[in-house]
Amino acid sequence: MSLPEGFTKRFCEIYPDIAQKLLSTFDTPKRVSFRINPLKSDRESALKRVENLGVELSEVEWYDLAFTAEAKFKDILTHSDLFENGEIYIQSLSSMLAPYILSPKPGETVLDLTAAPGGKSLMMAAMMENRGWLSVVEPGKERFFRLKANLQRGGVSIAHYYMSDGRSVGSKCPAMFDRVLLDAPCTTEAKFKSYEKKSYAYWSERKIKEMSRLQNRLMVSAVKSLKPGGTLLYATCSFEPEENEAVVDRALKRFPELKLLPIDLPIKNFRTGFCSWKKKSFDPSLSKSVRILPNESMEGFFLAKLTLT
Repeated sequence: MSLPEGFTKRFCEIYPDIAQKLLSTFDTPKRVSFRINPLKSDRESALKRVENLGVELSEVEWYDLAFTAEAKFKDILTHSDLFENGEIYIQSLSSMLAPYILSPKPGETVLDLTAAPGGKSLMMAAMMENRGWLSVVEPGKERFFRLKANLQRGGVSIAHYYMSDGRSVGSKCPAMFDRVLLDAPCTTEAKFKSYEKKSYAYWSERKIKEMSRLQNRLMVSAVKSLKPGGTLLYATCSFEPEENEAVVDRALKRFPELKLLPIDLPIKNFRTGFCSWKKKSFDPSLSKSVRILPNESMEGFFLAKLTLT
């Protein structure tokens, strides 16, 4: 099996100098990564129990509650009591970077605008020490109840749950939140596996345009819900500029008071965001956004950190 020809062609246009090296990372399973959940366990005892399962761990330098292991250990971790009890949460390292960069604090009002399945919400609640207000929004019924179950199993007590379309939140809750996370629905290209056809079965260039339209509307809602001086993090697991820099650029044009902030990443596998794509130019400040490059442990990811002045 191989990745869709259209995707591969576009990927080579996005990363012309390193495309083949990056594309090779889609051919093999990535290392499994997980976090210890401090709302349900402590690092020392959880680590001891993981090691008793026979799992060989590597520490993650930039986050002391995160670890990786060879892909073969994923099933052991997934079926462990630790996971079932919410003491650990299996999550990609790229995904963990979103709450890490947004950095919510205890006592703040925080919004996760498209929250299912809940990994980022759970991490933010832990960072907030279960103090403050965490609004989690998800429109799909099945995904909403999975989100709620994951947070409840993880010991989250500050979550307020809304089965609602995120596009309406900005109008309903204007200027309400100190921090907003918009990990937007996307073409999920970073999760493609060349050996698993279902991972890319629904990809098309039309899908990119469809996702971009949805992302633009969610972005407007996110900005409207943010307090002046608050912080908004926009993220996707797509490589497409139409879903990433173009969405942020459009928001900057619509909201002159919206500004990009620099991102200090604790990793080396990234590039700065694009200031142009094909014949389209973006706001020069988009160089402050970042594109995480896939490797053996991390999926591709896009992050843009913004504030209202």
